[in-house]
Amino acid sequence: MPPKHSEFAQYCCELLASAGPCVAKRMFGGWGISTDGLTIAIIADLGSGEKLWLKATDDNRHLWEAARCERFTYQSTKDGKPVARGMNYYSAPEEAMDSANAMATWARLALQAALAAKAPKPRRPATPRQQKPTRLGKPRDKV
Repeated sequence: MPPKHSEFAQYCCELLASAGPCVAKRMFGGWGISTDGLTIAIIADLGSGEKLWLKATDDNRHLWEAARCERFTYQSTKDGKPVARGMNYYSAPEEAMDSANAMATWARLALQAALAAKAPKPRRPATPRQQKPTRLGKPRDKV
């Protein structure tokens, strides 16, 4: 279990301050970083040390990939077989880890992704219900 306080988590909060006041909380063996109740980043060790992972969307994934950021992936099992799974989080660009100014664009992208995830999803139009057949196989008359 990670310690109650992490200097790295605190540093990441300082880096992400342009998205708003950040709070780091322990989460699933790592840390979750949020602002105004929205998780914008996580800190996790996937085998190569603690790393900052920023929230992304399918719409801005190309920006993270163009910056050669690594996608958050992990192994699980399905039907007893190993399966690679991913989450919409990408590692912070190395150069952005140097200063809050360098991180600002990425912090705003992560905040936008968190806001998009929280936004209500558009409802699908209701499909008309089909009448259930009676025992004789004919639809019931409406009363």
